[in-house]
Amino acid sequence: MKILSVVGARPNFMKMAPVVEEILRRGHPHLFVHTGQHYDGNMSRVFFDELGMPKPDVDLGIGSDTQARQTGRIMMAFEEVCRKERPDVILVGGDVNSTAAVALVAAKEGVALGHVESGLRSFDRTMPEEINRIVTDHLSTYLFTTEDSANANLAREGIPAEKVHLVGNCMVDTLLKHVKTAVEREPWKGLGLDPGGYALLTLHRPSNVDSAEALGAVMDSIRSVSERIPILFPVHPRTRARLGEAGIAAGPNVRLCEPLPYLAFLGLMARARFVLTDSGGIQEETTALGVPCLTLRRNTERPVTVSHGTNRLATSPEEICAGADEILAGRWRSGERVPLWDGKASGRIVDVLERSR
Repeated sequence: MKILSVVGARPNFMKMAPVVEEILRRGHPHLFVHTGQHYDGNMSRVFFDELGMPKPDVDLGIGSDTQARQTGRIMMAFEEVCRKERPDVILVGGDVNSTAAVALVAAKEGVALGHVESGLRSFDRTMPEEINRIVTDHLSTYLFTTEDSANANLAREGIPAEKVHLVGNCMVDTLLKHVKTAVEREPWKGLGLDPGGYALLTLHRPSNVDSAEALGAVMDSIRSVSERIPILFPVHPRTRARLGEAGIAAGPNVRLCEPLPYLAFLGLMARARFVLTDSGGIQEETTALGVPCLTLRRNTERPVTVSHGTNRLATSPEEICAGADEILAGRWRSGERVPLWDGKASGRIVDVLERSR
């Protein structure tokens, strides 16, 4: 069974690293493709080094562009790879433009497609990621889900149950493998922080950062929270550009830094008092770590992080500040381990592929 795995952006690496490792461990022929959607060293290259991933066999080198142009360029470049290599199965993860672009090519070339982290829905089609999820799922042969709500979403959309496999969360596989090392490195020390004495912020969703008005409102709330606790803010390149364009200051108790390597960020997240984010994956990681999380969005495609985990949605200044106060007062729910988030999801994925041969 010749398997071709594709990554493109930072979240893909954590999801696909354990799957690639398991494929290679079992001796299947494998080709590893990087689309180059994320090309900055801290957003891409360092993940191969820290996660022990093999260097890509093919790097398409696409880089940044508009949604349509980036997706189209990935499709054109990947079509050549697909026609040359003729894999039996193509694996993609998550919901970025690379995911949907590769799914379209796989479907038109008649190659079986496996989608890692399938079935998640925010029910908000203003999010580009939601469109990518829907397109990829409806073109997939194997739909690998992380939680029960994903199975329910796919059933509601008419996808046959025999295509859907609840396997757990590959991002948690990666986290559980590396968290001990990440914490032992004590990344907070180099930043002058103490364990439990800071909050961690990430912000990159277009709905939060692409409008000066929306970004200003979020940062007003962040400055208010920073009066209670120092906030470390690794800034996504697009977010940094928007802050500069809008002339928005972070505030004296909000420390901006460049995007962090995976292990440094994981160590900081594991020992943060709490996390503020609009990321999807960080909602899952904080739940796995038992760290309180305030998600700065009106919706989440990962409802299990709210029902079982440590996550809560908060968008208004009042909700954000009240959540921070509740956490600092020690009244936040501790959460519980989500079923199958046990570090073995990647093995279950390869099991499914082997049974289908």
